[in-house]
Amino acid sequence: MSTSRPSVLFVCVHNAGRSQMAAAFLARLAAGRVEVRAAGSAPADAVNPAVAAAMGERGIDISAEIPKILTTEAVRASDVVITMGCGDTCPVFPGKRYLDWQLDDPAGQGVDAVRPIRDEIEQRVRGLLAELGVPAAT
Repeated sequence: MSTSRPSVLFVCVHNAGRSQMAAAFLARLAAGRVEVRAAGSAPADAVNPAVAAAMGERGIDISAEIPKILTTEAVRASDVVITMGCGDTCPVFPGKRYLDWQLDDPAGQGVDAVRPIRDEIEQRVRGLLAELGVPAAT
């Protein structure tokens, strides 16, 4: 059994927008070759409907995803932790790789405003896959 599969945790405040989009893109593009997690420091009750609609335009249904609370276990179990506006609420462990992606918050925005955020996240996820040495699925 191989333990070489990298794991990535995406963290934003509500786990209802940016981190959900990033996790969905990574899951789709990595095709099982990367372990994917997403969490929030103060999770919302549901995924942002405009975010779900924007992802649906790409053929990715995240409408049934449930925002999850950030735990130290999730951070500890991840090789790469990518924060998206969660400030200092993310626990830091030695030996982990931390990235902070500065992205607009889609909260309260319509689908038109979410699309450019979605597209930027997809490009960053593709770049992350290249850094991890994992070819993106087509």
